[in-house]
Amino acid sequence: MDRTITFNELRKIKDSLPNGSMHRIADELNLDVETVRNFFGGQNFKNGKSVGLHLEAGPGGGIVKLDDTTVLDRALEILDELKID
Repeated sequence: MDRTITFNELRKIKDSLPNGSMHRIADELNLDVETVRNFFGGQNFKNGKSVGLHLEAGPGGGIVKLDDTTVLDRALEILDELKID
């Protein structure tokens, strides 16, 4: 499912995740941890893969169009878990 979000919102989600979340998401989704980091704005394409996000310049760090929201959805689930505890 496609989704549009600002780059700043995406980074805020990443920065709100507890330590170890990048590895947890990677393990749960059977991805390389660098691929997960690339989803949140990293650019290590030697060890990680492109993740189907497209950046367009603009306010709020620009607009990010996501082709696949699986990583974002998992990150939001982890943040929801923090609210329950």
